[in-house]
Amino acid sequence: MSSQLFTPKHNTLARLTLLLFVGGAAGTLGLLDLIHRSPYVRYTKVRREQPVPFSHKHHVNMGIDCRYCHTSVEKSSFANIPPTQTCMNCHNIMWKESDMLEPVRESWRTGKSLEWTRVHDLPDFVYFNHSIHVNNGIGCATCHGRVDQMPLTWREEPLFMKWCLECHRDPAEFVRPDDKIYDMAYDPQELSREEREALVDAYGIDTSNHRMTNCSICHR
Repeated sequence: MSSQLFTPKHNTLARLTLLLFVGGAAGTLGLLDLIHRSPYVRYTKVRREQPVPFSHKHHVNMGIDCRYCHTSVEKSSFANIPPTQTCMNCHNIMWKESDMLEPVRESWRTGKSLEWTRVHDLPDFVYFNHSIHVNNGIGCATCHGRVDQMPLTWREEPLFMKWCLECHRDPAEFVRPDDKIYDMAYDPQELSREEREALVDAYGIDTSNHRMTNCSICHR
């Protein structure tokens, strides 16, 4: 009679092998998810290099309103990048000999636009309208962060759908009075929940029947 090929310890070894395989697969998927959400991939909190080191912090703290440069934010789906002429309105007088601003002056002389690096860039399958959000009580800082504290601009939020849905499911958590839209330091939580819910009604935001979370709102 031949000896037994597999002993009981082999059963234990097989179970450990399966456990390690499943655990390794789950760990690998978890690690890939962490990498996908990391600043390395999403560029959150990462200062983006630009052809000119434009400082939002410097300009905002000088009292320049967002709308001076981003002129279409209240009436267009796109918050425009200002033309070179907007820069030269000031810089043909201020810092007009600065080496750092030579690319701006060259753009003005040649008529060739500066090629800025996009910081907030949604996929093509996502529809986002700036004017709808601005005109319905969502402040610049809610999505873009405290740009008044950014020497070079970075992406404050990862722009995941889950992040967008936090607001769409409960806009009362983020809505603010219309005179506070461009106030970087304003905190919507300064108002009570009841006051913010009243603002949602005043803006006419339709939260009935899950309309704000309907796929067609953002994917068109």
